[in-house]
Amino acid sequence: MSNDILMYLLIVVGALFAMVVVAYLILRKKLQSSGIREIQKLRAGTEEKKFSKEVLYQKLYVIYLKIPFIKRYLLKLRRRLEIINIDDEYLTRGQTSKILTTAIIVIIPLTLIIILMTHQNTLLMLFLLIFEVFLADTLIGGMVDKLDNKLLKQQINFFSEIRHAYHEYNMVEEAIYQVAQDDEQPEMSRQAEKIYEVLISNDPEGELEKYYDIAPNPYLKEFAGISYLTKEFGDRKVEGTSLYLKNLNNITQEMQLELLKRDKLDYVFQSLSLISIVPILFMEPIKNWAISQFSFTASFYNGKTGMILQILILLLTFVCYLLIRKLKDNGSVNTNTKNTENPWQAKLYKIGIFRKIIDLFLPKKGTKEYRKLQQELKAAASKDKIEWLYINRVLLSIFAFVVSILVILYLHNLVIQNVYTEPTADYDVIGQMSERQQRTAMQTTESDNAYIRSLRENANITAEDIAREMRRGRINRDYVESSDAEIQVAAERVLEKIKIVNSENMKWFEVLIAMVISVIAYNAPVWMLKFQAKMRQLEMEDEVMQFQTIILMLMRIERVNVEIILEWLERYANFFKEPISKCVNNYESGPWEALEQLKEDVSYPQFIRIVESLQAAVEKIPIADAFDELDTERDYYQARRKESNERLISRKGLIGRGIGFAPMIVIFVGYLIIPLVFIGMTSMTASMNSMSAQY
Repeated sequence: MSNDILMYLLIVVGALFAMVVVAYLILRKKLQSSGIREIQKLRAGTEEKKFSKEVLYQKLYVIYLKIPFIKRYLLKLRRRLEIINIDDEYLTRGQTSKILTTAIIVIIPLTLIIILMTHQNTLLMLFLLIFEVFLADTLIGGMVDKLDNKLLKQQINFFSEIRHAYHEYNMVEEAIYQVAQDDEQPEMSRQAEKIYEVLISNDPEGELEKYYDIAPNPYLKEFAGISYLTKEFGDRKVEGTSLYLKNLNNITQEMQLELLKRDKLDYVFQSLSLISIVPILFMEPIKNWAISQFSFTASFYNGKTGMILQILILLLTFVCYLLIRKLKDNGSVNTNTKNTENPWQAKLYKIGIFRKIIDLFLPKKGTKEYRKLQQELKAAASKDKIEWLYINRVLLSIFAFVVSILVILYLHNLVIQNVYTEPTADYDVIGQMSERQQRTAMQTTESDNAYIRSLRENANITAEDIAREMRRGRINRDYVESSDAEIQVAAERVLEKIKIVNSENMKWFEVLIAMVISVIAYNAPVWMLKFQAKMRQLEMEDEVMQFQTIILMLMRIERVNVEIILEWLERYANFFKEPISKCVNNYESGPWEALEQLKEDVSYPQFIRIVESLQAAVEKIPIADAFDELDTERDYYQARRKESNERLISRKGLIGRGIGFAPMIVIFVGYLIIPLVFIGMTSMTASMNSMSAQY
C-alpha cells in the first residue's frame, strides 16, 4: 500500500512540474512579443539602477508620519511646501522629508555635544535640550525660505520669457501656457499652469479668488490679477508700449527690490540666532575653569547665587532668541504654518470646564480692553483669536508659577546638599587644594555632618551646647583630645551649618516671587505682540509704496474704477487691511463718505495722500489724472523705496545686534568677570582681617 502511495505522489509531482514547464514556455513566448519587448525597453530607460535619494526620502516621509513628535514638524513643514508645489504630491513629500532629514542630521550631533558638555549640570542640559525644539524650527524655516526665494528668482526669469511669448502670440493665456512648458523652472511652471487654468475656466473670476488664497507670494497674485484684467478688458498702448508688459515690468521691479531686501536681511541676521544661543554652551566650561583656577569661587558657582544667575542667563538667552526670530521677518510669505482653523487652543477651549475658566479672564466684547487686544493682534498680523491668546496667557502663567516653585525648592535642596558635600577647609585665593588637603577637608565635612544630623532638631542650640557634645565624644571622638580653641572654632562652624540647613525652607516672599514671575509670564504674550507690531511698523512705508505700484498698474486699464482699486488694495494690505475692508464694505452707501472715514481711521500721511487722490477720482477727475504723479515720478519713488529698505535693514540690524550679543556679554561679564572680582575682593578682605586679628 505504501508503494502505491509513493507512486501516486511521484505522478502528482511530475504532473505539477510539467505544468510549470508549459506555463514558463507560454509566458516566455508572450514576453518575446514585440509589444512586451517595447515596454521592457521603455522601462529599462527609466528604472533606477543605483541608490535613489528620491525613493529614500519618500520612504522616510512615511516613517516620519508614524513618529508622533516628528509628525508635528512634518505636517507643519508640509503646509508651507504644498503651497509652492501646487498639486505635486510627490515633490512635496520629497522636499518635506529632505528638509526634515537635514534638520535631524544637524540636531542629533548637537544633542550629543550638549549632553557631553553639560552632563554635570542637569538643569542646563534640560534647558538646552528643550532649546533644540526652537532651533529645529529655525533650521526648517531657513530651508523653506530658500525655496521661497528660489521661486521668486524663477518668477523674474518667467516674466522675462512672458514678454517674448506675448509679443509672439499677443494673447495672455497663450503666452502663459507656452512659457509654463519650461521644465527647467518646475516650481514656477506649476504656478503658471495653475494661472492658465484659472484664465481659461468657465468662471475665471471665482477661480481667481480661490487662487489668491493659495498663491505663495503677492507678486503672483498681482500677475494673475493683471493677466485676468488684460484678458477681460484687452490690452492698450501707453506711450507706445503695451500696458500689460509695462505692468509686468513694474511687478518685476518690485520683486527685484524684495529679493535685495531679503538677501540683505539674511546677511545681517544669518549668524545672530546662533550668536544668541552658542554662549550658553560655554557656561559649564567657564564655571569649571573658574573653580579650577580660583577655588574660592566654588561656593558661589555651586551655590544658590550661582544657580540663580545661571537661570537668569538662560531666560535672557531664550527671550533674546525669540526676539531675534521675530525681528528677522524677511518678508517671505505664508510663514504662518499653524493650523489656524482648529489649533490645539481651539480644541482645548471646547472643553466645558476649561472654557469657563478662560472666560473668567476674557474681557467682555465691546469693551475698551477687548478692542485694544483686537487691534494689537491685527497690528502684529497674528492669526490667533483673543480666546487662543488668553489660553496661552493662562497656561504660561500656571507653568511659570509651578516651575518657579520647583526651582525654589531645588535651590533650597541644593544649598543643603552643598553643606553636606562641600569640603570644609580654608581655600587659597588662587589654585586648588592638593589631594591630601581634599581628603582632610572631606573628613572634616563628614565629622560636621554627624553633629548636624544629631543636633539640627534642636532649634535653640548654641555653640556652647555643640562644644560640650564634642568634648563628651558621644557623637564621634574627633574632638575629644582637641584644645578648647579648636573645639570652639569647630562648634561655631557646625552651628553655622545647622542654621543654614534649618533655614532652607519655603518662605512667604519666595511664593510672592513665584507669583510675580507668573504675572510676568501672563503678560509676556501681549508684550511679544507689541514688539512684533512695533517691528512691523518699520515696514509700513514699504506697504504704502506697494500700494502705489498696484495703483500704477491699474489706473490705465479701461473700466477700472475706485472700487476695484480698493478691492486690490484690500487683497494685498497688511497693516491697513482693517480700515480698507471697512471702506470697501461701506462703499455702496457712499463712496466719498467711505473714503472720508478711511482717512479718519488711519494716521499715516503717505496713505492719507493716496486716499485723497482716490476721493478726487470718485467725482472730479479720471483715475489716471488723479495719480499722474506716480507715473511721472516713478524713478523717484523707486529710489526712495530702495533708500527706505536700506534704512529698514539698518535699523533692524542695529536692534538685532544689540539683542543677539546680549547673552554673550552677560555670560562673560556677569557670569565670569564680576563674580571673580567681587568674590576675590571679599576673600582678600576676609584674609586681611584674619591676619590683622592674629597679629
